[in-house]
Amino acid sequence: MKILYIHGLKGSLNPEKRAILEKYGEAFSPSIDYMSDSSAINGLINSFQSEDIDVVIGSSMGGFSGYYVSNAFQCPALLFNPALAERPVFQNIPDIEHKTSAFKQIVLGTLDDVVDPKKTLNFLSKTLVHNPEFKINIHNDLAHRIPLPVFEKEVKLFFENLNIKTSKKKDSF
Repeated sequence: MKILYIHGLKGSLNPEKRAILEKYGEAFSPSIDYMSDSSAINGLINSFQSEDIDVVIGSSMGGFSGYYVSNAFQCPALLFNPALAERPVFQNIPDIEHKTSAFKQIVLGTLDDVVDPKKTLNFLSKTLVHNPEFKINIHNDLAHRIPLPVFEKEVKLFFENLNIKTSKKKDSF
């Protein structure tokens, strides 16, 4: 399994979270300078197109980018507090043929004072015309930063959900 992890605005994938991801597959985590690269999403799509990425995981700005990268690759995504409705820096949103991917698990913290969860839910509601498959997990005690126990729990749940979906598809044949 190939996992593309996309960090937030001034973030990176720390060793503890990388170790969690590597239980499930090979984790790629490129360094992105959103401030100087307004075409980061296109750059990610072009850089990883030949890698056959299986899942995309992103947080904040990385969740925003991951939303569109997963659509381009038509693969599932796990998005933590994705900055879908508004962002502190401009990013070009590429014209992507697919408006939705197979499955997205979205984690929102009601205490997030960086990415407003209500605006994120409003953004997601406008995508319902594309028949998305969303699982939204709302944590009432979660702010913007994702603590290691929450990260581990949500990653585990995400891969369990993927296994359930895969086995259901196999059963239908």
